[in-house]
Amino acid sequence: MLQFERVGGKVKLIIREMSKEDVQQAAELEAITFSQPWTKEAFATSIDKAENIYIVAEKDKKVIGYCGMWGVAGEGQINNVAIHPDFRKQGIAYKMLQYAIEKAIENKITTFTLEVRKSNVAALNLYKKLGFSSAGVRKDFYQFPTEDAVIMWKL
Repeated sequence: MLQFERVGGKVKLIIREMSKEDVQQAAELEAITFSQPWTKEAFATSIDKAENIYIVAEKDKKVIGYCGMWGVAGEGQINNVAIHPDFRKQGIAYKMLQYAIEKAIENKITTFTLEVRKSNVAALNLYKKLGFSSAGVRKDFYQFPTEDAVIMWKL
């Protein structure tokens, strides 16, 4: 667990592994963030698998962000990253992903991949800052609206 933003001895932001108690809040955040959101059940199934890593950012006992990664044959597939709109552009996604990658490396995951909407400049910049590079495009990967995905890798 990581703790950030100490104010007067009080922790304002905690980054930690997702628990079953967080699944409902993560699904609610997913629903306000994505056009094809995962269900609560999809999160519950994913966090139950030992090879997967799911992280939350918590402030005042509320989940304000999460990220998820599936571990497959030494590779980490980052498939969910969301920050509540009120808390974006504060470096929280960077801290969560950095923590998730550190946890993955401890679990012998050595390379990482993800897809991101071509128009999502903020996310593209975030991933580049974390050491990811563009490796191609998946045509019409996203729906609602239809859009290409940039494939990114961190080797």
